[in-house]
Amino acid sequence: MALGVMALLGFHLVDSVFVARLGTLPLAAQSFTFPLAFLVIGVQVGVGIAIAALISRAIGAERYEDANRLGALVLAGGGALLGLLAVVLWLIQGPVFTLLGASAEVQAMIRPYWALQLPAMWVGGVVYFGYSLFRAHGDTRFPGLMMVLTSLLNLVLDPLLIFGVGDWQGLGLPGAAVATLLAFSIGGLLLIWALRGKGWVQRQGMLEQVRVSALPFLHIAGPAMISQLMPPLAAMLATALVARNGEQAVAAWGMASRLESFSIVLVLGMTMALPPWLGRCYGRRDWDTVQQLMKVGAIMVIGWQTLLGLLLAVSAVPLANLLVETAPVQGYLSVLIRCMPPSFGLLGVCMLVVSACNALGWPMRAMLMSFLRLFLCYLPLLWLGFQLGGFGGLALGAAFGNLMAGVMAWMVYQQALATAINS
Repeated sequence: MALGVMALLGFHLVDSVFVARLGTLPLAAQSFTFPLAFLVIGVQVGVGIAIAALISRAIGAERYEDANRLGALVLAGGGALLGLLAVVLWLIQGPVFTLLGASAEVQAMIRPYWALQLPAMWVGGVVYFGYSLFRAHGDTRFPGLMMVLTSLLNLVLDPLLIFGVGDWQGLGLPGAAVATLLAFSIGGLLLIWALRGKGWVQRQGMLEQVRVSALPFLHIAGPAMISQLMPPLAAMLATALVARNGEQAVAAWGMASRLESFSIVLVLGMTMALPPWLGRCYGRRDWDTVQQLMKVGAIMVIGWQTLLGLLLAVSAVPLANLLVETAPVQGYLSVLIRCMPPSFGLLGVCMLVVSACNALGWPMRAMLMSFLRLFLCYLPLLWLGFQLGGFGGLALGAAFGNLMAGVMAWMVYQQALATAINS
């Protein structure tokens, strides 16, 4: 899963690197869409968490027909929900981008890109739900391979569609969205082929399953989606704060966000691979295995992310020069790379704990931790750092917010586990 997530996030990082070659304004335009894109991803991941948890618990309790009917529900209901969200985001784009600080010139550049990126995100979301079925049934290899394949397709299509070939000049910024749409569509066709004959999508009795599973689903999905929607809200507020330094700072912030997602690939892979396993342990009340899994996961995350973060910080200037061409954007980006990646170890612990809490039947704790991480630790320190030290202070504030969040999340998890063991 880590390799697959690395490929998928490399997919988005490659988009930004190619778009950066078009200039600062196209990169800023793409960066202004990231908070809304994270909103779609938040709903998508929240639904995926709930379904993976319910299916893995059903399998752990040997209720296989329930698990198969839940597979049909996630594809139908999740697809409809994401489609509705995409329509709403298209209708409200003007006032939202204005609030984020996008100029009229940048918004004119965003509109044709956003018209193609929204359908691409919908297709990607439905495909993600299909991957959730495989993960819930214990197969992480197929989703990982598919993420690698779609990433490679995007890597090939991006330069062709953005810059063109021969006499054709390409589509510019909208070409990145077309490449994403084509790559996800091919992945969707292969997913349909892979699901044939497995019996994991059982439509018969689906309405009855809705009645039985609606409350358990809402119990997990509601808090999980709220937890996943908090980061986009925080990203909007952070983007608005960064925009005070101008569009070059926003471009650097957008690139840093892509790099952050790519650098925490191990964490994201574990947040996808561990919940089905933890869900089965929950079904058997096997708390000893839960303890072992979480301890090993935390050690891996802290060790790897701290080492990687220090390497990135040391190579901040050459890396920034490699990723973007404009000197002011390079300056802003090097500051972000130098300050933030060393804190991703404890940020990863927080993310791991939130994912585990959703799988272990503690969705309200997961939601509480997401809220505290963003609105008690991250955003206040981001704002305080900006007030005290400008853009550099902002980067340091974000880093200290990540460190505080990791310590807090592990304490909450230990308390919840002790309560569960003694009950």
